[in-house]
Amino acid sequence: MAAHGYDNGRLNLPFVGISTFAKSPYVENWDQIAADVAILGAPFDFGTQWRSGARFGPRSIREASTLFAFGHAGAYDHEDDVTYLEGVRIVDIGDADIIHTDTISSHANIEIGVRKILAAGALPVVLGGDHSINIPCINAFSDQAPIHLVQFDAHLDFVDERHGVRYGHGSPMRRASEKPWVTGMTQLGIRNVSSTAKEGYDHARAQGSDILSVRQIRNLGVEGVLNRIPAGERYYLSIDIDGFDPSIAPGTGTPSHGGFIYYEVLELIAGLAKRGTIVGVDLVEVAPDYDHTGTTTILAAQLLLNTIGRIFAVSGRAVVKISR
Repeated sequence: MAAHGYDNGRLNLPFVGISTFAKSPYVENWDQIAADVAILGAPFDFGTQWRSGARFGPRSIREASTLFAFGHAGAYDHEDDVTYLEGVRIVDIGDADIIHTDTISSHANIEIGVRKILAAGALPVVLGGDHSINIPCINAFSDQAPIHLVQFDAHLDFVDERHGVRYGHGSPMRRASEKPWVTGMTQLGIRNVSSTAKEGYDHARAQGSDILSVRQIRNLGVEGVLNRIPAGERYYLSIDIDGFDPSIAPGTGTPSHGGFIYYEVLELIAGLAKRGTIVGVDLVEVAPDYDHTGTTTILAAQLLLNTIGRIFAVSGRAVVKISR
């Protein structure tokens, strides 16, 4: 069995050192990414319609991730009897440069970062930022093989244009639907009031979107939901933290009651990792100032680390099966 990090050297507790994601190495030169996973921060929140603050999401998620980053060689899950993440090379490439009030330039800088990660053959994991940062993330896949977009969210985010705004946090799924390399969408957790009117839902369904609320998902069960998603596809995951119930994720600008609990989302992601190939992830809308307990950022960090673990366990890399 692999030795633990605390067998020698520094103890490296969560509250010491620099808060890269999971205390992974920092890579400043984006032309020198050599890793399985690269973390990119996208601290942009000028697309919000109500409560801002998601610009502080990347830094807060990184800080929370240090809780899960010390002492152990991988992460052992006794329920699965699997050690996840062992051998997975994760690097943190810092943040895309954000130009205040300039959505187009800021989005372009995010897109450059994702393209650099893809060019290096690594999995892009992007920390938002409001949900508009999904737009440049999806743009970066223009020269990749087609993707099926799986969204976890309280809101459909399918607004075309409102008062000239086409790139706000209410529009990312509409913009994605216009891309020829996005072959379809599964939109999970959608509920309650949002900026998308009925015609947005009608257009999404006409484009082939499968829209399910949390209650519908619970009636179907995990396997029932997975069976509705095309098998053998390349999946891009866009996770809005407000897809979770505000009882466990209050730190967001647009909380919506009736949301997911942690394991509902993790089990769906684990199933997706087995059903096809997850090729990109963004997690958005964490606004830490609305949650002084830190619960929301811990949830975000924990979900991302477990998502990465499931992706690489299924690929046959970076997983150790512990024999009973």
